[in-house]
Amino acid sequence: MALLMFKNLVVYRLSGLGGEPWGATLTEVEDGLSKARFVPCMATQPLSAGWVSPRHGEGGEGGTAPLVESIGGQWLMRLMVEQKVLPSAVVKRRVEELAKKSEQATGRKPGKRHAKELKEEAVLALLPQAFTKQASVNVWMDTKAQLLMIDASSAKRAEEAATMLVQSLEGLALRLVQTTLSPAAAMTAWLAGGEPPSAFSVDRECELKSADEMKSVVRYARHPLDTEEVRAHVLSGGKQPTRLALTWKGRVSFVLTDTLQIKKLSVDDGLFDAGSSRADEGFDADAAIATGELRQLIPDLVAALDGELATA
Repeated sequence: MALLMFKNLVVYRLSGLGGEPWGATLTEVEDGLSKARFVPCMATQPLSAGWVSPRHGEGGEGGTAPLVESIGGQWLMRLMVEQKVLPSAVVKRRVEELAKKSEQATGRKPGKRHAKELKEEAVLALLPQAFTKQASVNVWMDTKAQLLMIDASSAKRAEEAATMLVQSLEGLALRLVQTTLSPAAAMTAWLAGGEPPSAFSVDRECELKSADEMKSVVRYARHPLDTEEVRAHVLSGGKQPTRLALTWKGRVSFVLTDTLQIKKLSVDDGLFDAGSSRADEGFDADAAIATGELRQLIPDLVAALDGELATA
């Protein structure tokens, strides 16, 4: 198995503000994103977020490369987040130095309010010297299916990217896709002895967590899951799966979570081998293979969970 260009997916439903299908053009999306193009942090700026070229990254073509790429009708974007890194020990030491100077000048220790001001002063002084770290988030929009997929390892990072997109694109509304059958209930049934739908097979990794106050956790890795031990945890031990490794049609492997996040995506090497032009086209071929497979996997997964939950 080889990694896809997407490692994780959080899936949202697209709509217009009045609940109508969202129908912006590629040009309108490009114009919206261009108003929030990524700019690195200024000297005393702790955080910066903005859109970069999904093909070239931040500096492609002098920063003028398209911010949305259409590959086979699938729209791809990338959000860049840059953050200044200030170790807490460094900040603490600087605050203590400032507090000592203040006490020597006034004859009394700083109170709570003054201590807060000193911390803000310390951070402001240290920010220009701080290291920066960058993280990018791939965003994929399937306008025909009216779905948005965000490659984020946490719900918080996905929500940040979704919020940034809504702020950038006028008239766009997003909501997380929810299913009639919860992933936890479905995974419980599959591990307890039922078979997953025919397109899917259970692999050799899962996490089980109890719902009581103990919150005990059992994890299996590279371990067969069709055993009495696993079934006992689920049937009589009161534990529910929070993560389960699955493979779809023998081609794409992933881990499904109880919050309907898709993690650790990988694809059968043969799919890349089949793309003879991959070495020449690079980004386009990877994007076409990834979106081509995942466009089929996502509706199959939703169907395996009894369909999308209707909303008012």
